[in-house]
Amino acid sequence: MEIILPKIENVADRFESMSILVAVVEAGSFSAAARQLKMPLATVSRKVADLESHLKTRLLHRSTRQLSLTEAGQAYVAACRRILEEVGEAERAASGEYAAPKGEIVITAPLVFGRLHVLPVVADFLKIYPDIDVRMVLTDRVVPLLEEHVDVALRVADLPDSSFVAARIGTVRRVVCASPAYFAEHGMPTSPLELTAHACITFERMTSRQVWTFMSGKSEIAVPVRSRLAVSTAEAAVDAAVAGVGITRVASYQMASALRAGALKIVLAPFEPAPWPVSLVHTGQGILPLKLRAFLDFAAPRLKARVVEVEV
Repeated sequence: MEIILPKIENVADRFESMSILVAVVEAGSFSAAARQLKMPLATVSRKVADLESHLKTRLLHRSTRQLSLTEAGQAYVAACRRILEEVGEAERAASGEYAAPKGEIVITAPLVFGRLHVLPVVADFLKIYPDIDVRMVLTDRVVPLLEEHVDVALRVADLPDSSFVAARIGTVRRVVCASPAYFAEHGMPTSPLELTAHACITFERMTSRQVWTFMSGKSEIAVPVRSRLAVSTAEAAVDAAVAGVGITRVASYQMASALRAGALKIVLAPFEPAPWPVSLVHTGQGILPLKLRAFLDFAAPRLKARVVEVEV
């Protein structure tokens, strides 16, 4: 069976077109990309058009005011970025060239954990690696890695089965807590069912407003709670609990400083559900970029140490 290899010049041309497309997307316009690449605007436009013709699909929505990717374009540009980065890594490895890690890393993490623990580690990392820039996306929503071009995610949750690579760095508990003043006035519950007689502060992203679940041995207990106050952030739930509004349920790291200060007390610890794993997750596709290897090697042990410090 005859194997027909692509011509070298065709492959090189394809790589150039992919690089130009990525530059256009990152610059936000054809003209800005042409200036950055020091190429004629007509050449940049033609290269992207040729790529669309070859793929038989539109990659970009063009208008006089803005440029945006089509659905096919989003997937293709994400693939282009990975391919171009892997080619660069492979060439450096093959030539034996020493290359300092450089480029941008996009990291996502939950709001509170990211601010308290990931950000300090990133700040130290940036001091050591001056050629690496970091963009942090701090949000409690689950950011899709491939679709939003994220290099690494810190997840505080049970992870679904996937082809992604996950390194566990610890666990966090889901704790029920309130201020000592609240417990002094209203009593301290000793079983989950006693929560029905208490004012509760619910964190809508954490759990259902109406029902909190607990474990008794291997059995799950669902407890209806009175949501005296519903908030949308963990910080607000913790602040309200410190103020004596009622009992709340948050991740252990979210209330660790208030616990150490004596502003909150934990109850119902024997009935807590299994702790959530804390993991660093990346796509693991192809050769791992040098910048990402550097970050994972630097961040994993430091984040692991920080998780141990805030275990309550």
